[in-house]
Amino acid sequence: MYDGSEAGEYAARLAETLPRVRDEIAAAAAGAGRTPESVRLLAVSKGHPLEAIRAALAAGLGELGENRVAELAGKVEAIGRESVRWHMIGHVQRRKVGGVLEVVDCVQSVDSMRLAERIDRLAAESGRTVEVLVQVNTSGEAAKGGFEADEAEDAVLAIAGFGNVRVEGLMTMAPFVDDERVLRGTFSGARRILEEVRRQSSEVGPQLSMGMSNDLRFAVEEGSTMVRIGTALFGARPGLAGGA
Repeated sequence: MYDGSEAGEYAARLAETLPRVRDEIAAAAAGAGRTPESVRLLAVSKGHPLEAIRAALAAGLGELGENRVAELAGKVEAIGRESVRWHMIGHVQRRKVGGVLEVVDCVQSVDSMRLAERIDRLAAESGRTVEVLVQVNTSGEAAKGGFEADEAEDAVLAIAGFGNVRVEGLMTMAPFVDDERVLRGTFSGARRILEEVRRQSSEVGPQLSMGMSNDLRFAVEEGSTMVRIGTALFGARPGLAGGA
């Protein structure tokens, strides 16, 4: 059911937060000698209702990210795909790949060779090519998904050779800490991996999805081309204290 008051609250919030986030992106880009347009803003709508998405679209945000398959599918069914690009940013179980491919434009979280192979096979069966980002673990955290730094180059090059997968670049997640050295190390590590694989193959795109609400400045300064922002745009997820 449409909730007009909640939609109004999200619209009012975005009227304040969106210019602030864009200013932060612009400042970080300028500090790195880049233009604001070189950084895409992915609005992370996970945990927020449809009213948040409608407010985001009305505010001019055209790319949305979700990390749970069921929530993603429900929102795509309600909102459609005509005016928005949907990104899957969370872990995808191989048995759920088929459902994900039906509703997304990009799978950002290809974190294993078996998952990549499954995506490629199902994409081939449906006669399409799927846009993906390969997730790399450059933080060294055991809890983080993705290919470890020492195996990432070979994995990315192998996946880029699949017939029905288009590797647009890499994605990484930094630890939720305030240590600038740790954050920059995570982001610069992903950038160096991407630079190396692009030196070896023209089949890998230039996208670097890295940086969230708490660390977007460092991510952009280290080369991010897409930041995934939730809390700084929409506020804390209802009933929760955290966010992307």
